[in-house]
Amino acid sequence: MAEFTLPRNSKVRRGKTHPAPKGAKRSKDFAVYRWSPDTDENPRLDEYTIDLDQCGPMVLDALIHIKDDVDSTLTFRRSCREGICGSCAMNIDGTNTLACLKPIDEVKGTVKVYPLPHMPVVKDLVPDLTHVYAQYTSIQPWLQSQTGAPPDRERLQAPDERKKLDGLYECILCFCCSTSCPSYWWSGDRYLGPAILLQAYRWLVDSRDEMTGERLDALEDPFRLYRCHTIMNCAKTCPKGLNPGKAIAEIKKMMVARV
Repeated sequence: MAEFTLPRNSKVRRGKTHPAPKGAKRSKDFAVYRWSPDTDENPRLDEYTIDLDQCGPMVLDALIHIKDDVDSTLTFRRSCREGICGSCAMNIDGTNTLACLKPIDEVKGTVKVYPLPHMPVVKDLVPDLTHVYAQYTSIQPWLQSQTGAPPDRERLQAPDERKKLDGLYECILCFCCSTSCPSYWWSGDRYLGPAILLQAYRWLVDSRDEMTGERLDALEDPFRLYRCHTIMNCAKTCPKGLNPGKAIAEIKKMMVARV
């Protein structure tokens, strides 16, 4: 197994080593974050050398192989394996992304896998999303209208109105963007973060929604909206290619326009 260096002064210790199986012709080293808050004093990095011929091409395939065939104690979330559900969001090779969309071959050297940063850890690669989901609920992410629904058809939108939702509705709430944002790291208790604000803008520009004023009032706060400093980590890391920073800027423009 190739050596890799732990960060200086890191509380993460070197953990167990699992060598490559005999006869492996294509091997790859993985360093995986392991921590159970209930039983472990400090986290550790367990090292696994796997045979790439025994798993699929994505990092998630490797993690599933490790759990199924090497170490059943490894814990992580996953579901669709198609970049749709957002369950397998984690930090791979220093970047927040979806494990099911990250090819193993893109990583040079040891594949280092951590949970999403600056989030409480339930166990191993599983972050506690209770707080961000509470923030999501706070923006009331559903259609609100004082006008009754048509009795015999859906609520209609013109093509240009529907087009405004492109780049917004595709968000899968993986929270790769929010957990890459320094403002959210330091002020996440009050700042909503890029993922939630992109979702808020999705309803602000929906022509069928009639609560724009109330939605803007709820965001008018020094922290909930205005902690964004436009460093654009959110757009860089989004696995769906969305631009939360632009959505936040558009909300700010709506705030100015209503004065």
